[in-house]
Amino acid sequence: MSSNDRFEMDSMNETEDEGDPQYGMIEEQVVYPEEFLPTYHSISIKEGTVTKAQLTEFNNKPDSLFFNDGVRRIDFILVYEDEDKKDFEKRHTYQRRKRRREFFEASLMKMGMELEATPSVLDDKLLFVKVHMPWEVLCTYAEVLHIKLPIQPNDLSSRPSPWRFLSCITKHFYPNEDLISKESEFFTAPFEKGRLEFFYMKDKDNFFTPSMRSRMANYILSRAPYEIRGSIKKFGITKLLDGGVYKAAYPLHDCRFNVKSKEEGCPNERYLLYEEWAHPKSFYKMQPLDLIRKYYGEKVGIYFAWLGFYTMMLVLAAVVGLGCFIYGYRTRDTSTWSKEVCDPKIGGSIVMCPQCDKECTYWFLNSTCESSKKLCIFDNFGTLVFAVFMSIWVTLFLEFWKRHQAKLDYQWDTVEFLEQEEPPRPEYEAKCVYERKNPITGVKESVPYTPCGRCVRVSIGIGTVLFWILLIVASIVAVIVYRLAVFFAFSAQLRAQDLKKLEPLKEYVTPQMATSVTASLISFVVIMTLNILYERVAVWITDFELPRTKTEYENSLTLKMFLFQFVNYYSSCFYIAFVKGKAVGYPGKPVYLLGQFRNEECDPGGCLMELTTQLSIIMGGKAILNNIQEVLIPWIKNLIFRYCTRTSEKVIPRWEQDYELQPVSKLGLFYEYLEMVIQFGFVTLFVASFPLAPALALANNVFEIRVDAWKITTQFRRNVPEKAQDIGAWQPILQGIAILAVATNAMIIAFTSDMIPRLVYYWSFSMYPYGDHANHTMEGYINSSLSVFNINDFSNKSQPLYSYNITTCRYRDFRHPPGHPRQYEFNVYYWHVIAAKMAFIIVVEHIVYFTKFILSYMIPDVPYAVKEQIKREKYLTQVVLHETKLKLVTKRLKPVYDETVENMEVNAPKEELELDF
Repeated sequence: MSSNDRFEMDSMNETEDEGDPQYGMIEEQVVYPEEFLPTYHSISIKEGTVTKAQLTEFNNKPDSLFFNDGVRRIDFILVYEDEDKKDFEKRHTYQRRKRRREFFEASLMKMGMELEATPSVLDDKLLFVKVHMPWEVLCTYAEVLHIKLPIQPNDLSSRPSPWRFLSCITKHFYPNEDLISKESEFFTAPFEKGRLEFFYMKDKDNFFTPSMRSRMANYILSRAPYEIRGSIKKFGITKLLDGGVYKAAYPLHDCRFNVKSKEEGCPNERYLLYEEWAHPKSFYKMQPLDLIRKYYGEKVGIYFAWLGFYTMMLVLAAVVGLGCFIYGYRTRDTSTWSKEVCDPKIGGSIVMCPQCDKECTYWFLNSTCESSKKLCIFDNFGTLVFAVFMSIWVTLFLEFWKRHQAKLDYQWDTVEFLEQEEPPRPEYEAKCVYERKNPITGVKESVPYTPCGRCVRVSIGIGTVLFWILLIVASIVAVIVYRLAVFFAFSAQLRAQDLKKLEPLKEYVTPQMATSVTASLISFVVIMTLNILYERVAVWITDFELPRTKTEYENSLTLKMFLFQFVNYYSSCFYIAFVKGKAVGYPGKPVYLLGQFRNEECDPGGCLMELTTQLSIIMGGKAILNNIQEVLIPWIKNLIFRYCTRTSEKVIPRWEQDYELQPVSKLGLFYEYLEMVIQFGFVTLFVASFPLAPALALANNVFEIRVDAWKITTQFRRNVPEKAQDIGAWQPILQGIAILAVATNAMIIAFTSDMIPRLVYYWSFSMYPYGDHANHTMEGYINSSLSVFNINDFSNKSQPLYSYNITTCRYRDFRHPPGHPRQYEFNVYYWHVIAAKMAFIIVVEHIVYFTKFILSYMIPDVPYAVKEQIKREKYLTQVVLHETKLKLVTKRLKPVYDETVENMEVNAPKEELELDF
């Protein structure tokens, strides 16, 4: 492909092309490789080269993976509709699609691929084009894509497992070895066509696995031209699919998922994956990662490896979190502060000030008895220990995952994947209209934009992302306004109008709880709606930026989506944890939002319970909705499609069975990663308020692994296998969340929970006796944590409409009482609590960060045994492929060298020879 050629992807806008007055003149300039067109038609069934008897016999094999000759393997399938059977109204459009399709298929054959067309069994309008890659083409593109293949068996002895004495028990938790045998280990090297004899090849037909063949076929399909107009070449199967030239393009599954293939030589890997991985009966078994990687490619394999490792690590976190929850549950009734709230003589005698203006009335403290008991479940001393534990856990998880990932990189031959030159995306190549000098090679290369143009594209993308983030902030403000307005209404309805009847109408319903639950549900609906809208915007922005490689494309999209999701999912939680109830003033001088709405106050026990409610609703609702979108909808679609098309008397061939399945998303595993990383944020960022989060995440992930496995094995077409060395941009995102989690959990304990004020009260009896307690007890804490307000000091705006025979009320704060020289100003207890909170944050953060640093340093990213194997493989590659070749070259040059020396001895004087030597 010449560097002077101009590449441009077609927009495939049929209406625009048909309305072009120059269309007919342009079509005359289109060049088609006509010398290849007869070849295509000669192998097409429409030309009658296959007899009806042969076709009938072949179609009676529903799991055949070969051409009609039974020899050539099908590496890819293309599907299109026969335009000749369409109505005449859009015949012009159909004819243009047909010309492009014929040009494209002729280009494929010019590149060495073999094609064969066969009609559909169910729909006479559909045609399936089978694609086969001959041996020479496979060798060529295996070298182009740097595919690593075995050179000799692994001769390094593996270290025995320290748990081998438990093998009689653990074997039941692994896939059946009689069905899925352990793969042999080989040292591998990048394939070189000229050194084929040095590679370990038992069977030429199976030297390249089906996933390798599909990957190479997709590479060719993505770069084959379908139209040439002068110096402009238009190419790529992606645009042909978008424009309707082809309806689908996919590699084949090797068999039905629930029926073993009877074809000779069929590995039945899909059936094995279903039985030992995707079937519900195998939920307790470890994943067959090697077989997943072999069948679906390294990118899918690394996702399920990461998800499985994350789930295993959650077991420890879930056990500790569950223990913390049980401890809080068992002590909720014995907690001193909850008993004081519920005590009729203490909580029942404390009249609280109204929490809103006018309509709100006074209420007794013991009306929050049940919510106080619930709060004690999550806000106790065990929560502090658990928050510190989770900060250490997340470091161990990331460090041990790096080690596990390094082991998989070696086993799956992806150690040097990123060091190889990744080919540009077809969409990038198609827009290359400018030239620049490569700063590394010094060679001129084509690029799609100038440096100034790239800055404009990136700036537009950043501006769009910021606009949507501001839109989320606006939605959060709207929810806050809803909270304020609804709390006013709930307070008026749920509070009695008589001082003797200040109990709530229902035992478990309070204005705060009703407001929290409804606001959380509305927030969840807003979050999911904005997600749907922004996903399309993020894809459009990334397409507009035009990244060069697929890795760059995915990393750019990942960053945009995560920034949006981070603000979208976590902003409401950050508001409850760090904003709500922090700037409310006091009853005589409350703080108003927008000058109209009085800021929300927390319960006397703080906002921790509301944060717990918010987290549980978002986590639970998100999991349920994602499973409906990912599993139920594809299953219903496939069921409807089979019901409408399937007939009992016809045998459906393998390629048509796969066509009935759902297509694989263009973004592949992106949304699966995004779902799990958002969950990881909930588990780590706010775990101090919800110790059950790891347990819920564990239960969800055990289900998620099998659901994802069932989905891709039974409901979707086979994806194009892709290489991947790691989880990509998600790795630094996880590390960023882990660092942020230390700060958020320390701040939740300090500012959201009531832990620090209790500790200050508990340890202050000797120096500052804030209460009546004479020793280390929590007696009198509730009374000391509530300030006194004179009802005569209400302003006209906040004065309650209903008056009672009381003179004072209480509110949650640490202020001087009325009549004090500094009335309603913060007292010394307040400043001691603030100092304790800041000291707690600083000390905990430094201790945890130091511990994380030590652990990161002590745990190497690559195991020592893997390092040895990598060095051994590099040594063998150098010896087998390079030194052997050097010896052959030296042997060939030796006769020439000897002859040259003899001529020098004959023709040159002896003195000159001696001088030369």
